[in-house]
Amino acid sequence: MKTSKSNLMFKNAKKVIPGGVNSPVRSFNAVGASPVYIKRAKGSYLFDEDGNQYIDYINSFGPLIFGHSKKEIAEAAIKAIGHGTTFGACHKNEIKLANLIKSKIPTMEMTRLTSSGTEATMSAIRLARAFTKRDKIIKFEGCYHGHVDHLLVKAGSGLTTFGSPSSPGVPKDFTKHTLISEFNNFENLERIFKKNKNKVAAIILEPVPANMGVIIPENQFLKKVIELAHANKSLVIFDEVITGFRLSIGGAQKYYNLKPDITCIGKIIGGGFPIGAFGGKKDIMSMLSPLGPVYHAGTLSGNPVAVAAGIKTIELLEKNESRVYKDMERKAARIMNEVNDLNLKSIKINQLGSLLTFFITNQESVKNYRDVLKCDTKLYGKLFSKLFSSGIMIPPSQFEAMFISASHTNKDITQTLVALKQSFKILGLK
Repeated sequence: MKTSKSNLMFKNAKKVIPGGVNSPVRSFNAVGASPVYIKRAKGSYLFDEDGNQYIDYINSFGPLIFGHSKKEIAEAAIKAIGHGTTFGACHKNEIKLANLIKSKIPTMEMTRLTSSGTEATMSAIRLARAFTKRDKIIKFEGCYHGHVDHLLVKAGSGLTTFGSPSSPGVPKDFTKHTLISEFNNFENLERIFKKNKNKVAAIILEPVPANMGVIIPENQFLKKVIELAHANKSLVIFDEVITGFRLSIGGAQKYYNLKPDITCIGKIIGGGFPIGAFGGKKDIMSMLSPLGPVYHAGTLSGNPVAVAAGIKTIELLEKNESRVYKDMERKAARIMNEVNDLNLKSIKINQLGSLLTFFITNQESVKNYRDVLKCDTKLYGKLFSKLFSSGIMIPPSQFEAMFISASHTNKDITQTLVALKQSFKILGLK
């Protein structure tokens, strides 16, 4: 496999871009490789500058539920561009997207659009603190909620990949009100609430963590979290930037039949364009300016191109809801089941819906951040390299999720399984 053009581009990029990348996980450092530069993408495939083709399981880390360059979504974006790339003013499609979101995620009675998931979580926490008149928040180890200063404490995703429990440049005073709990450990959460009685504004969590790899919530864990928070008059913020419109058309909260107070979403609702949103009960959201005193603003919030692509994406999901979600889950489950049938003690797979992660570990299960940290990242890097050379693109980090899209074919899955089995054998995994 030739990578000379990508290698040269990376060399040039490092001269003008820190680390040569605009997001750390793209560097491929965690898997001991250099990044490839993508020239184009279509359906389930990526094509790099050297002419190599890959079956893509990164899917831009989640937004592309229909795969790359879906015709209808691209056409909606192009049509929107014809009317203007940004207005800095209101437009009717903002209302349409907000209503679509509300119809699918009823807890989002009112929605404020943003330009990223990070902006959404940051604003949701500010709103929760103002509403409750409390300062402290609780987050779970390994859950990543964007690069917000007060949330960069034992976060997952790139921070885990690069061994940083937090980030330099974040003053300790910024994180002193951030309390850390262990996912799937309800007793630990109870102790934190007891120790901080009447001080916790909100608990924020990924209902299905996907930024330390996919972690499955244990039976009734999420329900008990909500009940405990409400008993303490604290709000619950679901970070569904990944799971929103992916785990189901109503997100994890529909999948598990739960009702958080505030929800943060992004990725899929932009159809491949930068976007985010946070929403919740009317009385909470009414505290936002200009109605209330909590300030939030954004030059590109409600960008007409992203909104148009998002509307078309949701409409396509509505039209094909049952088939799309069942088909993606079936393909993800096929990968998990066929690998599990190999009875390899060193491979554990967590899979839910169209999300899955291979954990290289001899542990019986992987159910929280501490379990994830015990995984063999070097061996994962070798697995990545073997698959990469076979034209299979999985996340370049043990701590990210694989995404199945509606564009993945049965042939893609078969080819991937063949490559996986060959790689396991070559690596001597047992």
